[in-house]
Amino acid sequence: MAELTTLARPYARAAFEYARDNSALDAWAEQLTLLAAVSEHETLQKVFASPAHKAEQQVAVLVEVCQGLSEAVVNFLSVLAENKRLALLPEIADLFTTFKANFERSVEVEVISAFELEDETTRRLSEALGRKLERSVNVRSTTDSSLLGGVLIRAGDLVIDGSVRGRLNKLAAAMNL
Repeated sequence: MAELTTLARPYARAAFEYARDNSALDAWAEQLTLLAAVSEHETLQKVFASPAHKAEQQVAVLVEVCQGLSEAVVNFLSVLAENKRLALLPEIADLFTTFKANFERSVEVEVISAFELEDETTRRLSEALGRKLERSVNVRSTTDSSLLGGVLIRAGDLVIDGSVRGRLNKLAAAMNL
């Protein structure tokens, strides 16, 4: 996985810098996310891997499936296809999203709780995380009854486990020492 990220990083950086310089970050992010999702389909992966399909044909298939792509994105796809890197689209999209979030000083936060959180609680949590992370926070809330109580917060590589299940697991680990 690290190798794919290493290969994808220069392409993602180039796409990000182009989109930033042309004030098109949101449009590029949207199109790359769509392309990443479509490129993971089994049929398209076979097209990318097949030597029978030339780079132009691979790009044409993607353009046909993902109608409405900008000319700049189609040119970007052509470069990827020429270098046999279309399979990296999911990693490129992830890296692009990370670069965009860092540029905009925002972060996506996933809050998993045992029960549905009230809007006021979510708002206060968002404000507290925003102060701690020094970023604008976009909270996505889900429920998981296996947590028993409390919350599990994921913001990038930061994980805050305040769940009852997490505490019980720590207690069990400490007792086994």
